[in-house]
Formats: sequence, structure tokens, C-alpha cells
Amino acid sequence: MSERAPAVPPHPDLDVRSSVIGFKRYLRVDTIRFRHRLFSGEWSGERTFDVLRRGEAVAVVLYDPDRDQVVLIEQFRLAPWLSGSSPWQLEAPAGMVDAGETPEAVAVRETGEETGLVPIGDPVPIQRYLPTPGGSDEGLSLFCCRIDASAAGGIHGLATEQEDIRIAVKTVAEIETLLDAGAIENGHTLVGLYWLLRHRDRLRRDWARR
Repeated sequence: MSERAPAVPPHPDLDVRSSVIGFKRYLRVDTIRFRHRLFSGEWSGERTFDVLRRGEAVAVVLYDPDRDQVVLIEQFRLAPWLSGSSPWQLEAPAGMVDAGETPEAVAVRETGEETGLVPIGDPVPIQRYLPTPGGSDEGLSLFCCRIDASAAGGIHGLATEQEDIRIAVKTVAEIETLLDAGAIENGHTLVGLYWLLRHRDRLRRDWARR
């Protein structure tokens, strides 16, 4: 018999018939039977969706305004290879929010774990967005942190998670070239880097005043 899933939060346009855990290991998948309100005001027929319950995550763009450089990470990713892309992905540091943590605290923690760097000042919020709303409940809070890129380098990551993360320091001009070439495929990294290109001058002014 399937395990009952935690209750789905109520919404006036949602009628949940059942919610069970279909699979649970590192990831969890819930199978939910439901109806939803139509634009006409009527109700849809019953639908059954499998939802990946991933939870809240954080990603952080690391920028050095003095050197006009961005610190990215590179690591092996199995899923991109299965999708037809390279398994070696350039990314912004990211991680999941643990119980009791704030997204800002996770931005600082992941920066340290994955790059060995300590952010200068508070993380600058970019926005929270939904990476895959068609099939996952993951919400990702994106930040920008000021760092000293002269201290960046080497291999990092948690041994307990078998992480093997290499640092990649890029000038903003190199970032623009990578973006134009489609060489960065990671979603949160793309959102963060395009945001940085738009707000870079403002950040440099604000951080210079501080």
C-alpha cells in the first residue's frame, strides 16, 4: 500500500482527491489526483500528476566588482549527459535549504562549501523563481554576493557528498562570450548572469559607496 503524502496546501481553485508518495530516496515523488477550476468557472475532470517534491533551493552569483570578474564552479552532472549535453557543467554555486535555515544563510554556506570564499557583506537578493513548474515544487532563491576573486581557485566540495568542484574565474567579457555561444546551460546560472549584466554598474556604484 502506498504511503500517504503530507497534505497538499488548500487553494479555492484546487480539489485534491488523494495524495500518496510514489517514490522516496534522495528525491521524493508524490502522485496526486485532483481537479482544478477552469477559466469558465467550472471544474476540470480528474487529473493525476506525479510531482517531484524537491523543496527550496538557493543559487548565488559571485561577483568581484574591483576585478570585474565572476567566480563559477565546474562539476560532473549525470542528468545533463542523459539529456544530450556535456556532463561537465559551468554553474553558479547552489544548494538546498535545510530545516531552520534562511535562504541568505544558505547563499553564504554554499559559497564557502563550493568555492572556499567568504562573501563580503550581505547577499543581494535577485528573485525567487520556479525552475520546472510543470513537474516539480522546487522554488529557487537567487542571490548575488560580492567576493574577492583573487582568492579563488582549487578544488572544493564536501567529501561526505563526494563533491569534486573546480573553480572557474571569468571576466565579464568572457561571461558575455560564453552566453553568446550558448556554453552555459544551467538555468539558475543563466538567470543570475543575465541579471548581473543588467545590474552590474549599479552594484559597483553601491558597493563602492559602502
